[in-house]
Amino acid sequence: MLTPIKIAFGEYMGRFYRSLVPTNAITQEFCERGLAKAIAWAPARMVDSAYEMLQAWQRNDTDSAPTRPPKIPVILVGMARDWLPTGRDFTRQVAEPVKVEIPGDEKGRVFGLKTMAGDIRAQVAFFAHEESTARALAAQLLLFVDGVENRRFNALYEFAGQKLPFPCSLEDPGAPGMLQQVDEKNLTILAVDLTLKATIPIFDAPRPGEENDGLGIPGTDDPAGYPRVSGIDMNSKEAGGN
Repeated sequence: MLTPIKIAFGEYMGRFYRSLVPTNAITQEFCERGLAKAIAWAPARMVDSAYEMLQAWQRNDTDSAPTRPPKIPVILVGMARDWLPTGRDFTRQVAEPVKVEIPGDEKGRVFGLKTMAGDIRAQVAFFAHEESTARALAAQLLLFVDGVENRRFNALYEFAGQKLPFPCSLEDPGAPGMLQQVDEKNLTILAVDLTLKATIPIFDAPRPGEENDGLGIPGTDDPAGYPRVSGIDMNSKEAGGN
């Protein structure tokens, strides 16, 4: 359910990385290093285990070399595992399924659709030996998030052979980069907490044995749709006739 959001936010962070402007020789090397060696996913939000996440990153052999210097600075990204419904002052869920036809579906099938609205907590942690480097990277992320075009992005969900975009919005571009306390004197960690307000679709189709339109195979990735109404007999008893 959250995998499309994680993929989309990873692409969002890739866009941020490509937007970075070096401010010194260290950030110049960071910008030239390449995305795969500069930003990585952590297992979860890192506020309680930021240093352990850094150690795991340093043990990761991204260079396939016999000896490796610590890859600092680095950005680690985590996403919380909990589920928080989005407040109704921001949006509303579609709790009862509505019948929809997916744009681009050549078969013109009709499916059911509900949508969930959730707040996904994410954290971006900046690790650097120099305080100025960590601050420069964190400040540029908050500048990037503050751009109108960067306040939302789409996550792609696949159903019935179609990839469908559903929006994610960032709640507050003014989140601070909070200093995380560690024992190492030559290590600065700044963590930025972000909230992604996501709309997540739930599609449904006729199950095996249920009435369908015959345009697919129930229970597969190419499902049949719900039958369409072909006409109404105004003389029938159900329609109020005599």
